[in-house]
Amino acid sequence: MEILKHKVAVVFAASGQVAGAVARSFAQHGARVYVTALNLEAAAALAAEITANGGWAQADRVDALNEAEIDAFLASVVADNDRLDMVFNGIGSYYKDAGSGTPTTIATFEQFLHPLQRIVGSQFLTSRVAAKYMIQTKSQGTLLLFTASMSRSKTPNMAGFASACAAIEGLNRVMAAEFGQHGIKSVCICSGALLETKKIQGMITDFSAALGVPREQVAANYTRFDILKTTPTLMQLGETAAFLVSDNGVVFNSHIVDVDCGKLNIL
Repeated sequence: MEILKHKVAVVFAASGQVAGAVARSFAQHGARVYVTALNLEAAAALAAEITANGGWAQADRVDALNEAEIDAFLASVVADNDRLDMVFNGIGSYYKDAGSGTPTTIATFEQFLHPLQRIVGSQFLTSRVAAKYMIQTKSQGTLLLFTASMSRSKTPNMAGFASACAAIEGLNRVMAAEFGQHGIKSVCICSGALLETKKIQGMITDFSAALGVPREQVAANYTRFDILKTTPTLMQLGETAAFLVSDNGVVFNSHIVDVDCGKLNIL
């Protein structure tokens, strides 16, 4: 079912697995999808895969932390399509750079600020530039932000990353209130740990080695608070994203949409 037919989407940081899943779902549901990343080769491979599967995609190199590059790229998209319907930014951060797993008394100020500057900063830049073009073209589109459940869980040694996740949720609510007068939605997908991703598997391996405990024991910590005995997949996250930016998804605005199958430890 092409619930996004004739819509124009831009996915930033599309070299990551989450952004790739969102881009595939957007295209599968009929959208024209522009995928961007610092790694043009990875973005081009994603675009080729989408095209081979019958979708429409185009790849470009854009630094999602460079406002001039973001602006120039979105201007070109609007020039080609006269509209911009949805923007998703899947930028992440390497957990060691963010001080994740490091006690707050030991983590450096730079480690604390890193996820705030990188993750929140990028979401701020791509969203506000996209909103500008949505207002200009009267597109009444959707700003789809991305955060993690660390924003509302109680986990030690994650000060910087948890603060960044909470800040993205606050930014989402502000933009929904600010841009709603133009018919623009702002919604935030909040993901639990996606066990199939390379990032989570890498963290499990590293924490297992650091703690000197079996890898299976570390992996079990990611599921011990599950309400259902199942965990979300990348494909399910992508399908959730497609619904939220569709016409039926209009009922969600300013909301934080948890994609975790339910967790006892998430507020």
